Amino acid sequence: MTPPDAAHPRRLLLVVDAPSLLHRNHHARAHTRIMDRSGRPVWALHGMLRQILECIDRFAPDAVLFGLDDRTSSQRRDRYPLYKAGRAEKHPELVEQLERAGGLLDALGLATLTPPGLEADDVGASAAGWAVRHGWDCVIVTSDRDAFAHISPHTRVLRLIDGGISASPLLDPHRLRLMYGVAAENYLAYAALRGDASDNLPGVPGIGEKAAVALLDVAGDMRAVWADVEHDEGRSIAAALDGQALDSGGRRLGATVVRRLTAPGARERYDFNVDLMSGHADLDLGLTPDRPGTPGLLPLDIDRVTRVAGFFNVQATTDLAVRVLTGDPASASDR
Repeated sequence: MTPPDAAHPRRLLLVVDAPSLLHRNHHARAHTRIMDRSGRPVWALHGMLRQILECIDRFAPDAVLFGLDDRTSSQRRDRYPLYKAGRAEKHPELVEQLERAGGLLDALGLATLTPPGLEADDVGASAAGWAVRHGWDCVIVTSDRDAFAHISPHTRVLRLIDGGISASPLLDPHRLRLMYGVAAENYLAYAALRGDASDNLPGVPGIGEKAAVALLDVAGDMRAVWADVEHDEGRSIAAALDGQALDSGGRRLGATVVRRLTAPGARERYDFNVDLMSGHADLDLGLTPDRPGTPGLLPLDIDRVTRVAGFFNVQATTDLAVRVLTGDPASASDR
């Protein structure tokens, strides 16, 4: 493949964590009680579509792919029954909209993928790899921090927070480093050390966010940390941490951190977290960007978009969908 250059710029794949958007919009928009023409609840679906349209309008992608969770099975829960345990039970109206999301997006002509036993984040991981192999750039839209592990020079993450698309940070390797203090290639190690309370995954006991950042900063990566622990009882790491503390005026914690890393089960906990947190990067996305009419490629069919978006019974949303997804500047009501 000929690498992109100024005459042939990189194309852009927009990858959307659809369940993440649906969860946020269910809680943020439940008060609207928006129903479709059949009287079914659609406020989460409507909010998700509006945010998707805003993203497409902002980034002008060449293709859009939606990751969905397999709601019938979970490879991670099979390995670790306590995975995501303790989360509140989903409201039936949210469950209904989660189950309808794939059908809605497919009906519009967009591309969706529900990997068996896996999650939307695995679609993001595979999409980031696909983009690199095909000379594309990638933007992942999600509220899930797990996606930060996929950030690279050609993959950015729009991390949704309160305030919507315009107020959400777009993270690249530089901005991730500024916000979290870790290099993009070390984010997975950082997360594995500190754990993830939202997924009910404990971290290495006694190693919090600050210690994880310091470790990765002085060692470069966890391979160097574990090698020093194995071959020199962690002396070099302890000295480097204490030297960093001396330079910054902080407390010397080198010996304490090494003691926690060498405690029984610490390495096993770290390795288990890395394995469970790692996204599956080998999924077949089904993208054929050089074949016209392939689902997910923009622009979409006007009549199809008008008909499907119209089920929300919100004319402004139908007009926006037609403009953004089809490239037709006229509103649906003008035709």
